[in-house]
Amino acid sequence: MPSSMSDFAASLGLNITQTQTQQLQAYAELVWIKKDYLNLTSVAAKEELFTRHICDGLAAAAFFKRAAGEKESFSIADMGSGAGYIGLACAAALPLARITLVESLEKRCSFLNWAVLKLGLKNVTVVCMRLGQKQIGPFDFVTERAMGQLNDVLPLIAPAVKEGGLFAAYQSRPCQAQPELVERCALREKEPVAYTLPGEERARYLAVFAKEARGHVG
Repeated sequence: MPSSMSDFAASLGLNITQTQTQQLQAYAELVWIKKDYLNLTSVAAKEELFTRHICDGLAAAAFFKRAAGEKESFSIADMGSGAGYIGLACAAALPLARITLVESLEKRCSFLNWAVLKLGLKNVTVVCMRLGQKQIGPFDFVTERAMGQLNDVLPLIAPAVKEGGLFAAYQSRPCQAQPELVERCALREKEPVAYTLPGEERARYLAVFAKEARGHVG
């Protein structure tokens, strides 16, 4: 499976080294050890951690890398991080990026901190808080997966996106956000990013929104 994971990343224009692949494999082992105790995943086979979860994170990493252009150092926040599938995959694949994992459950935050330590990741910060409790950020890029309905999530996440930054939300179909809500959040909807996970035929999507500068009209 790690070779398939590398092939998937390469198909998105994201080249990961053998060391990074081994790091992601080690992360999957940590999830597998704690999955039942912390309810981290429902997958029946370890291989699904790669195909369903870690490859999802690599899709975001590839998109953020493309969006950053020549800039190698930038900030990413993974909101509602859970087991860290998205944020930790980004951290391993983009070692120069600064990753913040935001999670509300203390047990999962403990797992995330443990995983960061065990994996030797130096570019990750774990923040234990519920969105809406206080301001956090702003970040160049923000992402979320499975936090709830997009129209409910947008107002909570928009303040954390830096002006000129991007928010990418995982969706099973093209964006269903309400245009008036997007405008109220000072966001602008962009073309969604479609990708297909290994072993699947149907496309998945990243709904993408750009944060408008203050004073922007129209």
